[in-house]
Parts: sequence; structure tokens; C-alpha cells
Amino acid sequence: MSQLPAEIFKAYDIRGIVDKSLTADVVRRIGHALGSLAAEQGQTAIAVGRDGRLSGPELAGALMDGICAAGIDAIDVGCVPTPVTYFAAYELGCNSCVSVTGSHNPPDYNGLKMVIGGTTLALDAIQDLKARIEAGNLTHGAGQRRSADVLSAYVERIVGDVKLARPLKIVMDCGNGVAGAIAPELFKRLGCDIVPLYCEVDGNFPNHHPDPSKPENLADVIRTLRETDAELGIAFDGDGDRLGVVTKDGEVIFPDRQLMLFAADVLSRVPGGTVIYDVKCTRLLDGWIRRHGGEPLMWNTGHALVKAKLKETGAPLAGEMSGHTFFKERWYGFDDGLYTGARLLEILSRSADANAPLKSLPNSPSTPELNIKMAEGEPFALLDQLKATGDFPGAERIVTIDGVRVEYADGFGLARPSNTTPVVVLRFEADDAAALARIQDAFRQALQAAWPGIALPF
Repeated sequence: MSQLPAEIFKAYDIRGIVDKSLTADVVRRIGHALGSLAAEQGQTAIAVGRDGRLSGPELAGALMDGICAAGIDAIDVGCVPTPVTYFAAYELGCNSCVSVTGSHNPPDYNGLKMVIGGTTLALDAIQDLKARIEAGNLTHGAGQRRSADVLSAYVERIVGDVKLARPLKIVMDCGNGVAGAIAPELFKRLGCDIVPLYCEVDGNFPNHHPDPSKPENLADVIRTLRETDAELGIAFDGDGDRLGVVTKDGEVIFPDRQLMLFAADVLSRVPGGTVIYDVKCTRLLDGWIRRHGGEPLMWNTGHALVKAKLKETGAPLAGEMSGHTFFKERWYGFDDGLYTGARLLEILSRSADANAPLKSLPNSPSTPELNIKMAEGEPFALLDQLKATGDFPGAERIVTIDGVRVEYADGFGLARPSNTTPVVVLRFEADDAAALARIQDAFRQALQAAWPGIALPF
């Protein structure tokens, strides 16, 4: 069998440039391999959804052709947010699903997020898929293709679970992503008055990039909050599995602080529960979770890796700095920006001022994510060197589960290799500006010693 482009097989998903590295033929072959894997596990069907990208219909069709060629049925759930595709695996009882999505990548990208037999494929499992295709290790059959509508069941499931104490008026920015096809209706059903921004699904993303983790993409929400009587702003990424939150006065509440709010709420019903967060999150989470009667657990970055840890530990809640939040309590344990938004409003609606609970959350001076751009493979080599030679006097703890996170009494610094692009991700947080500068200086010296001549973004 011919070789496949290695660069599309990422750590947590498959992703590439449409008609270049990611063609319909490549996706069909991947579908055949996914069907073969499902068949080996005794599965009989895979649900397939797609986001609003222009390439979605063709690639989803090719994927389903491949699945059927393996003798597995393909259930087309249509153009829906990624979490609705995950929901379909439960609702339809097939335990397997694939979302054809480019997430928050530029319009010429697309990709696949894959769940087989209830397990999200990641790391070695994705590389094994590539090896399976190239070795021709495939089953053959004639699966059937059919359609199913799970959107109404998804909306009813959330409306039946989440109850707002009072109506809220919110700005909602869908960034022309697929969340726009369902989010306005869902939140109206919950009792919200919506000021919609870019809720028309348009795979060209004509207004701004659909990535609420970047503050510049929330500028329209901030402006609309200033110009209207809406109480709060929320925004979704391109495939609806991540949430952005903005207060009335324009403050972005980053996902690690959102997680504090969710942790306090969930732990009130699940005392002693574990709350998982990734290495990029604020160190204030540890004490906050403990004070609310929970057990904090820091883990690797990556939605698939967090989901696996949540499943392993039975934790009721997990979250990532990138905006993926995972509720197992009252929900299914997958990342879902729409459900997360609903749970947020449920909590905030209990206050006469919806912004007060957000504004009262602990905070520390911190940097956004900073990136060191390097050549392919170099970020991992740099981190290996940093682990071997890095000297951090005064550190209370050095965590190396995912890069190097150095914790001090008054702050932390992090350097980790991205699993999706050839960059080293840096983040710093401290009690005050002086401590922040000191920690950055310690990292500057350690990074320059590990990789002489490195160009640093701080």
C-alpha cells in the first residue's frame, strides 16, 4: 500500500490541508482502517458528523465510504458541533463516532476526531491507524450507510438537565462556526435573551478566526457588551467543543478560572471528587479545589489525554487552559462548549449580578501562552535537554509529566513541547510583577543554557 502523509497524524487527532495532505482518498483509507478497528472490537456502526467547513461534505462522504468498505455501518448525523457527534455515539448506542472537523484551524484545513468503542484515539493509537493502512491490515465487507437526526435529542437532554434560576441576556459569538446552527436555539430554550454575533455557519469564517482562546477574537463580544444591556458574553470555537467567557466590563475569564467556578459547584454535590486540570492552568486551582473538598490532579495537555484520565479516575470534572471542559457529573465526560456554557449560566443565574461570581474568582498576574517557534522535532529535543540540565534554584517542585513546570512559593513557569505544531509553549504566573520577572529570568537562563542562541518571546 502507498505511504500516507505522516504530518497529518497528530497526537490527538488527524489534521491537514484539504486537497494537499488531506485528500478524499486519504480520508476514505482512514475510514476503512477505523471500520476495521471497530470490527475487531465487536462494534457494528460508527456515527459521523461534520463541522461547517466547505470541504466537510466531500470528506465525510469519503470517510463513510471507507467505513462501509470495512463492513461497518456508517450513520450520518449531518452538520453538527463535535460534541453532538460525541453525543450521537451514546444516543444511537454505537459507542463509536468520528467528527470531521478542522476545529479552530484556518479554512483550508480539516481533520478527524475519532472515538472507537468509547475510547478517544490518541498518540500511539493514531500512529497504529497509519501503520494499519500502510500494511493493508483491513477487514472487508459491505456496511450500510444511513442518516440519523440527534440534534433535537441533544437539545432536549440539556434543557432537561440545566435549569436557570432567572432569565439572562447574553452576547453569543459563534464565529461562523457550526455551533451557530444550534446554540441560539438551545440557549433560548434555556431562557436566555440572545444578542447573536456571526451565528450563520460559514466555512470561510469571514468575520474573525473561530478561536475564543485568543483575546483578539473576543473583541466583537467586548464591544457588543459595551453597546447593549446584555449581562455577559460567551463565544464558541469552530466546532463547538470550547467556550470563551467575557464579563460585562470586558474581562476575559480564562478557562482555568472558569474551572474554579465549575469545581465549587460540582464538589458541592460530589464531595471528595477529583478535579483534573492540565499543566498550563493556574496554580491557584490546587488550593481552590482542596478548599472546596476536592482532590486536585494535574495532567497532560490534550483533550484526548484528559478524557482518558477522566475515564481512568472516575473524576466528575476536568478542564484545560485551551477551553475544553469535561463534565462527567450529570453529563457524559466529553468536552462540550455548548453544555459548558449552559452549566456556566445555571451557576451565574443564581446571582442578582451574573458577573459577581466571575469577578470574585482568585486571580494572579500571568502571561498568555508564549511560543518559541522551532524546526520539526526540536521542541522535544529542547525539553529533553531542559529536563537533564535545567537549574531552578528555590523551586518547591518540578513537574515533568508534560514538559517542565517549575513551581515556586510565589508562582510557576512552564515550558512544554506542543503536540500539534513545532513550538515550545511557555506560560508564567506569580503573586506579583517582581516574582513574575524573577521566574521568567530563571527560565531564560535555563533555556539559553539548554539551547544556545535560542530566540525567546519574553
